[in-house]
Amino acid sequence: MSVIDTGAALHVAHRDNHTHRDVNGGWLRPAVFGAMDGLVSNLALITGVAGGDVGHQAIVITGLAGLAAGAFSMAAGEYTSVASQRELVEAELEVERRELRKHPEDEEKELAELYEARGVEPELAREVARQLSRDPEQALEIHAREELGVDPGELPSPTVAALSSFGAFALGATLPVLPYLFGATALWPALILALFGLFGCGAVVAKVTARTWWYSGLRQLALGAAAAGVTYVLGNLFGTAVG
Repeated sequence: MSVIDTGAALHVAHRDNHTHRDVNGGWLRPAVFGAMDGLVSNLALITGVAGGDVGHQAIVITGLAGLAAGAFSMAAGEYTSVASQRELVEAELEVERRELRKHPEDEEKELAELYEARGVEPELAREVARQLSRDPEQALEIHAREELGVDPGELPSPTVAALSSFGAFALGATLPVLPYLFGATALWPALILALFGLFGCGAVVAKVTARTWWYSGLRQLALGAAAAGVTYVLGNLFGTAVG
């Protein structure tokens, strides 16, 4: 193989191994948080009620109510949170856009000083800033990244965050109540299914975050089991006291 062929092969290998995952889409955090919250909260809710020694119907109603209330609450919270953050960023972008329109020379100088502070030679920094400032939208994008740490074209979507959160919470919250919907009368099938779900969710998240799958799975399993254990004991104590 020639030197040129070797160089081309290395370039292709570098390109294929140097791709990055989407970290700004706005779906990962609400989806992960929603699934985990749905699993843990509904598992804890059901075990708490089951610990109070109530009937099958009461557990099913409690589980379904927890699923619906939690899913809508999570979706509303995520939508409001992401929308508020987006509106704040858009307001700051408008401030920057106005400054670029009113004081283009000052903004160009500010950009050159930023590059100089990072080690670029003064003359080259001024030339780079001048060329980047020719297009107002490109200048806005550069200033937004340098000063605000955001990309104007990749702001998270409130709708995507809300739908991701709603769907993930509903899916997670379904697991603990599913055995009861199929006629189970004991707690252990719901407990086993939910704990397997927690471990599975943790393992799947590890594929996205590059953390060890078994560590992530065991971490979620331990947190869910702890929550379920505490609420079961409390439910048992309260049920005995009320009874």
